[in-house]
Parts: sequence; structure tokens; C-alpha cells
Amino acid sequence: MPDFMYERQMGANGLIFGVDEAGRGPWCGPVVAACVCWPDLNIPDEIRQTVDDSKKLTAKRREKLFDLIYASSALIGVGQASAAEIDAYNILQATFLAMSRALDDVRGKGHIPAAVLIDGNRAPKNWTMPCQTVIGGDAKSLSIAAASVIAKVTRDRIMCELAARYPAYGWDKNAGYGTPAHMRALHAYGVTPHHRKSYAPVAKILGESAILQQQA
Repeated sequence: MPDFMYERQMGANGLIFGVDEAGRGPWCGPVVAACVCWPDLNIPDEIRQTVDDSKKLTAKRREKLFDLIYASSALIGVGQASAAEIDAYNILQATFLAMSRALDDVRGKGHIPAAVLIDGNRAPKNWTMPCQTVIGGDAKSLSIAAASVIAKVTRDRIMCELAARYPAYGWDKNAGYGTPAHMRALHAYGVTPHHRKSYAPVAKILGESAILQQQA
């Protein structure tokens, strides 16, 4: 189970935030990042005993933890980058942009990060604060694990809202991932403004549509 080992290793001076993202793989929708910090590392037992990598948790458990984390003393920031930004900058740079916006969110609330723990093995090169990457961090660091839950639930809710506007694609069920039903809807109804046009399956359909239009 995740703990505060990495947070303690970063030092006791200032706020240590864990950062994670959700939505790098889907064909549509934003990539969402969250940052979470418990200033005194005092986390409620119910969160400590149950929080984990969001992918290992059921949707019901994630929703409950989402509410518990927000109800605790945690400092939380959320940011996102749109499908258009993903196409413009690539998914890695858009993910870093979403992470920067999440940290800007907490700064806007008056909380200045002293250091950051990032899930994965890549960190933005232009960040001036100390940061440490942690491979598999959402299963090792309580702050990163909490951020993974916040990011995942936030993004799932965004996709449910988009699904109400574009019901044919099933985004409330597939969160924008490339399921067979999603692919069938793309062929039947085309590409929406929320699709990532630089992603190969979507780009292929756009190419086929352009060829058909030329032949018409």
C-alpha cells in the first residue's frame, strides 16, 4: 500500500504535492491532472487504508475516496488540457500542461508547492521547483495515489457530461477509450470536436472521409 516515504524523503520544509494524470490513452476528451498535498502528512485512516492506484479501484470506491479526500485537510488542484491542445503539442506535453495548470490551481488558492512528486519517469523540464519522478508512484505514494483518484474521477465526470451531448459514442461507459462500440460510432457518425485528431484511429477515419469527399 502507498505511504508517505517519498514525501518525507523530499524534506519537511514546505508543501510536498503528489501529481498524477488521467486520460493519456483515450481517443477523445481532455487529459486531466491533479495534485494533492496533506501539509502535515496527517491523513484520515479511511483514506490511508483504502487509497491506491485509481486503476485498481472500482468506480464506486473511487467516487467515495474522491469525496473523502476533498472532505479531508488535503490541498487539491486540478488542471486539464483539451483534445485540441493534445493535437497541437502531443500527449506528453499536453499532460505536462495539465499538471502545470493543476499546480497553478493550488497557487491561486494561496498554497505554494515546495516540491513535487510525479507519477512516471518524465518531468517537465521548465519547472523550477524540485521534483522527483516515481515509477508506479500511484501505488507507492499516498499523495500521488490520491491525485490519481481525483484526476480519474474528474475526467470520468467530464466524459459523462460530454456523453450527454454525444450519446452515440458511449463515453459515459468507455471514457473515450477505443472500444469496438466507439469505433462503430466513429464510422457511423464521424469525428467530433472532442476527438484527438492526431491519434491514429481517428486520423485514419478523417483520411478516409477526405478521400470519399474527393471522390464524390
